[in-house]
Amino acid sequence: MRVPYEYAIIQAVPRIERGELINVGVVLYSQRLDFLAARTHLHEERLRALDPKADVPAIAAALSAWEATCTGAGAAAAMKQGERFRWLVAPRSTILRAGPVHMGLAVDPATELDRLLTLLVR
Repeated sequence: MRVPYEYAIIQAVPRIERGELINVGVVLYSQRLDFLAARTHLHEERLRALDPKADVPAIAAALSAWEATCTGAGAAAAMKQGERFRWLVAPRSTILRAGPVHMGLAVDPATELDRLLTLLVR
């Protein structure tokens, strides 16, 4: 049986003032299946095309923090999954941000997350 899920593309915006971005991951939440996870892929050449001086290790560390937040690590430990998802997709003006939230239906959210990463990021 397919169940509903919500997802957003994780975007890197190395120079906020220019507004250029690349897709670097996907975060997916299914309340019904108690599933929240992020998958990321940082394409360094594409990032450097937008900003040759981009701090790739810092961006990679920030992406790891998104993945850790999904698992409830650190300050997110006291938050429920839905709260963590809403916190991650809230509008922000930082080097990483979430695009608009979209809905879908899937049998297995982990498989769907991998599919979305391949389709939208890789």
